[in-house]
Amino acid sequence: MAQILLHGTLHATIYEVDNLHHGSGGHRFFRKLMENVEETIGIGKGTTKLYATIDLGKARVGRTRKVENEPSNPRWYESFHIYCAHMASDAIFTVKDDNPIGATLIGRAYIPVEELLSGEEVDRWVEILNEDKEPIEGGSKIHVKLQYFDVTKDRNWARGIRSAKFPGVPYTFFSQRQGCKVSLYQDAHIPDKFVPKIPLAGGKYYEPHRCWEDIFDAISNAKHLIYITGWSVYTEISLIRDSRRQKPGGDITLGALLKKKASEGVRVLILVWDDRTSVSLLKKDGLMATHDEETAQYFQETDVHCVLCPRNPDDGGSIVQDLQISTMFTHHQKIVVVDADMPTGGSQKRRIVSFVGGIDLCDGRYDTPFHSLFRTLDTAHHDDFHQPNFTDAAITKGGPREPWHDIHSRLEGPIAWDVLYNFEQRWRKQGGKDLLVQLRELDDPENEHCVIRVNQIADKYWDLYSSEALDHDLPGHLLRYPIEVSSQGVITELPGFENFPDTKARILGTKSDYMPPILTT
Repeated sequence: MAQILLHGTLHATIYEVDNLHHGSGGHRFFRKLMENVEETIGIGKGTTKLYATIDLGKARVGRTRKVENEPSNPRWYESFHIYCAHMASDAIFTVKDDNPIGATLIGRAYIPVEELLSGEEVDRWVEILNEDKEPIEGGSKIHVKLQYFDVTKDRNWARGIRSAKFPGVPYTFFSQRQGCKVSLYQDAHIPDKFVPKIPLAGGKYYEPHRCWEDIFDAISNAKHLIYITGWSVYTEISLIRDSRRQKPGGDITLGALLKKKASEGVRVLILVWDDRTSVSLLKKDGLMATHDEETAQYFQETDVHCVLCPRNPDDGGSIVQDLQISTMFTHHQKIVVVDADMPTGGSQKRRIVSFVGGIDLCDGRYDTPFHSLFRTLDTAHHDDFHQPNFTDAAITKGGPREPWHDIHSRLEGPIAWDVLYNFEQRWRKQGGKDLLVQLRELDDPENEHCVIRVNQIADKYWDLYSSEALDHDLPGHLLRYPIEVSSQGVITELPGFENFPDTKARILGTKSDYMPPILTT
């Protein structure tokens, strides 16, 4: 069948599979083999872990969670908003049974792309086929719903941002914020007089932003917290190197600066990617030369809390896939979050300022728009020679150094808090002890006591009950129960699931202005 371009948004829902049989002889043999493997390595025996995926052509664009111990009627009820620009003849739904060394194919269901082009909703039970495209044993079907919206139907497509009322990209984790300030950086540093004089209002001239100078000032002036993540964070670099723009204490190394701030009582937390190849068997400093082991050792027995973070896979992979991901993929995030003075000054309140972009705080990244290969070897790059492209290159041989060009940004306002929240989420996952600063004294509405209390309750129950298994009921009768949510956010009941199983109360009740005390703080 001819392939057709799907360019737009595909809204997809995978409901359930009926009458599923693990029937073929080959599959039964493999399932038995996996049971023995599972029992041997101590992760259980005989548990089915069924999940479904969505493919457009050769691209995998969606995957459900794994449903355990529902071998004949797995129910997912998961919806996806898929931005696509794919050539495909079919939307393919694949059902698999996860196991320690991979996944066993159960079968695939196909919906021709031609049926989606009209934009009409397709809601049906689709027959599941084997690799020969014959119905699998038992005639199992999968219930799915699809609706395609061509990109030309999007009123914002190819029109840019035409109004201050533009709501932002939909379905993002962090929504678009108002009242923010973003400063953009070109390279780690810009020398004086590189940029021609650009007149501004009030008789002033444009002053270019200087990335590492601003980061140095931000770290130096922090009073409560310094949070850093990086693909690489190297303690031996200096942030201030321009002889014409020296700062008091600017000759200090990054590592010494962070230890100094931590000794002053500032909470310094660092998450550095753990290069799994930085072992003596391969290469001590790793195939990527990130200095991760050196950085961790440098901060041992100090007030700085540095954690090496491997790129852990999600819960969907096999043991083999997990090993592959942890050794082949990196944490490439580069952020710095600090507390700072209020813009107007004269206040005891503090605010959050964040830096994010493409420049790591490591060797080889300091550069200017001149990108000199030789002239700075006895000045700015005398102690920071970086050239991984030529095996025998060395500063004693006259270089050349590797030039480095990238961009970065400084964020102020609500968007800076989003970067902070992202760091906090990562730290809770991989940072070990909860050393995060409680930000009650900072100028943010979420520091009000009632908001803090509500957020604490929400965080507690999210952590407890967002896992695959719901082991306990929540106060106020909060149970995991299937409902349908349309793309417009309208909630409706599903056939056969109109009432809670224990109280027989309706899933969708009537609106009331009274809130029982158990649901309030």
